[in-house]
Amino acid sequence: MSDRLAVLPQYLLPKQALTALAGRLAGAEAGALTTRIIRWFVGRYGVNMDEAANPDIASYRSFNEFFTRPLKDGARPLADAAFVCPVDGAISQFGAIERDQIFQAKGHRYSTTALVGGDRELAARFENGAFATLYLSPRDYHRIHMPCDGRLVRMIHVPGELFSVNPTTAHGVPGLFARNERVVCVFESTAGPFALTLVGATIVGSMATVWHGTVNPPRPGVVREWRYDEQGIVLKRGEEMGRFLLGSTVVLLFPKEAIAFNPAWAPARAVRMGEAMGSTPAR
Repeated sequence: MSDRLAVLPQYLLPKQALTALAGRLAGAEAGALTTRIIRWFVGRYGVNMDEAANPDIASYRSFNEFFTRPLKDGARPLADAAFVCPVDGAISQFGAIERDQIFQAKGHRYSTTALVGGDRELAARFENGAFATLYLSPRDYHRIHMPCDGRLVRMIHVPGELFSVNPTTAHGVPGLFARNERVVCVFESTAGPFALTLVGATIVGSMATVWHGTVNPPRPGVVREWRYDEQGIVLKRGEEMGRFLLGSTVVLLFPKEAIAFNPAWAPARAVRMGEAMGSTPAR
């Protein structure tokens, strides 16, 4: 079966309603039932609870509390690199932005302008730059960390679809990451601006950042923006910046000549938060 046919049912599903329901269920505190669900999930997806700061499954009051669990101190040491991987997951794609086009999968590209919610001026800062798309599976640690030091300047919540973001869907849905709901976080760094975009998906109940809290819901259906120019919010390399309630994808954008990716990186390769993502190119 082709990838396009495989994703056809997703066009028909009531994705917004399913996601709202999943969010309510994941936040419910249902005692023994919650524990049974978490225990099933850990076994089904092979979640490594030995890494969790709290490995006691029965102590989690809700599925969301379990899903966004912190790790033990030292579980993700930071590599000696200018840029570190911000998440646990797998590399979907990475490489050069061709003018304003980002490679999604064979036969599919989308624009930086579409990804950031239509702001051409912002998108132009990443023309001929670099991108990395990182997929978080259900088994992964779902907190998101900073790839380098950065000063927060903007956050944009872009409404959209809620397709799945698994590899099959990435091959079957054109412009997937610029169609789904997303939260675009824009930072300034010593290497120039960079954008860290949290992409929503089916049953991703919400996305949150450390400076704002839960961004969605609400889902008003219009682009929302927050400016932080005067607030002096600075996050250090490796510091937590946000989290997903259920799994999804992160897309990073960098300007031209800002990053040289780790030569060991390749599409579909597993990655861990804190490993070397790239270096600053020699000038």
